[in-house]
This record gives sequence, structure tokens and C-alpha cells, in this order.
Amino acid sequence: MSGPDDVRVDRVRGVLAGQACGDALGAGYEFGPPLGDDVPVGMVGGGVFAWEPGEWTDDTQMSTVLVAVGLAAAEGGSDLLASLDDVTAGWAAWARTAADVGAQTRSVLTTAASTSAADVAAAARAHLAATGRAGGNGSLMRTAPVALAYLSDPVRRAEAARVVSDLTHPDPIAGDACVLWCDAIARAVSTGVADVRAGLPLLPAERRGQWQTWIDEAEAAPPVAFHRDNGWVVSAFRAAWSAVVRGRDLPSVLDVAVRGGSDTDTVAAIAGALAGAVHGWSGVPQEWRDVVHGWPGWTVAELAERGVALAR
Repeated sequence: MSGPDDVRVDRVRGVLAGQACGDALGAGYEFGPPLGDDVPVGMVGGGVFAWEPGEWTDDTQMSTVLVAVGLAAAEGGSDLLASLDDVTAGWAAWARTAADVGAQTRSVLTTAASTSAADVAAAARAHLAATGRAGGNGSLMRTAPVALAYLSDPVRRAEAARVVSDLTHPDPIAGDACVLWCDAIARAVSTGVADVRAGLPLLPAERRGQWQTWIDEAEAAPPVAFHRDNGWVVSAFRAAWSAVVRGRDLPSVLDVAVRGGSDTDTVAAIAGALAGAVHGWSGVPQEWRDVVHGWPGWTVAELAERGVALAR
């Protein structure tokens, strides 16, 4: 018989596994139209970037940098926020050879004066000033490791979620989304219940009402309702939450997410992290455990175990 600690570890293990599975499942359908119920969805790979079957994309690749840096920081007696220079340097090195890098992220990393966190964040603010846009879904897709790094500290977790988001996506709305999603992941690990409303008090008071409306919209409509602009963080958030509330288990959550179309890998990765926190590693089908993998050469099981180590 498993005890409460075993269940909690299973859920922790499920967070990054769920993200990676969603990412890999959606990879072959990215930028495609919504899919009808009669169209099969599987770990087929392919897509615009010719992914291998079961291979995760930039969504999880950027997360692995956070995981690696977070683990190194913990071993050195520090934490993730004290190691942001290593995070941004890791992203910069990854981006030089990555098959896919989000447009906003690539712009920030290539225009920064150096790979330091301060210079990368400054480039992100300059991008916002020049374009008026910094609200892509690129920081939300990679936020799950932040939840694990600060699993038992809600105040520090909210701070870290926003700081890490701001490195490349300084729009306050993107930061809000990361705060809410990280809080929901942490709560799901503890309770087995997904609840994005619980984190609303962590947001500035003047934006809570708008987020409540966006959450209500997500619950009222399927992910396809948000597919036309799900590269925007709010629509990616709504599509992912819509999938989470409609799925009965991890595979059905991810199936619903991918069927929404457009930025399928990112929406399914976001949804998968939260659904994985609810359903755990035990909810990951064996056929996915056998095939899901990706940069920097990890299997999904290895990624899941590193998530457990990060949470400790």
C-alpha cells in the first residue's frame, strides 16, 4: 500500500513528464488546423521541424536548462533565483543549435549585450519598448520547473515565476500567467486537484478581475475556441486550462489540447504539466514512457526523476 509521501512523489514525477508528453504529442500537429474527433492523435513526430516520434520540442528543451541549473544551485547551497546568469547562459548556448526557438525568445537572446541575466532582461525590455509586444506564451510553456524548485514556498514561488518569466517576456500578463500556473501545479502536487483560481490573490489587485473572466471563458469553451491566437499567453493559458478541466486523465487532457490546433505543442505542454501534477507518473501510459525523449539526451523517465530531485 502506498502512503501519502509516495503519492506526492508520484505527482511530482508527473509534472515534467506530463509537460514533455504534451509537448511531444503536439509536436507533429504544430501550426495545423483544429482536429475533428474522427482524426487520430498520436506520438507521430514530424511537423514543421521534422521531430522524431516522441521527441519534445523547445518548450521542454528550455525547461531542461532550468532543471539543470536548479539542481546545480541546490547542490551548491543556493537556489534558482541566485543562478539566473547560468539560466540565461544556458538558454543562449541552447539557442545556437536548437531546431526551433520562439521568435520573441530568439530576438531577446540574440540582441542582448551578453548572456548575463541582467543583459538578457534588458534586451527583453527593449524588445517590449520597440514592438509593444512581450506577451507570447514562451515563458508559460517553461514555467513548470519553477513550481518544483519552490514547491513548499508560495511567496518565493510567485516571485520566482515572475522573475524567470521577465527574463524574456516582461509583459506583466505573462508573469501573471506563470504565477497562476506555478501555484496551481504546487497545489495539485499537494492535493491532487487542479485549481488556477487559488492563485489569484498572488496577482496585483487591479488584474484579478480580468483573470477571473479569462478563467471563466476557458471553462465555458473547448481549446479550439482560442486557437486563432494561442501564441498569446492568455489564449495559451485559456486553451490549456480548458483542456485540463475537460480531460478525465492525462492522455485525454493532452488529446483535447492538441485537437485545438495552432500552437499545439505549447498548449499541450502547459496543460500537461498541470495534468501531470494531478494524475502523476502513474498516469503516463507505458507506450509514452517508452518513446518520449529529447534534448539534451534525456528520456522522459530521466526528466521526471530530475524533477523529483529539484523538488527536494
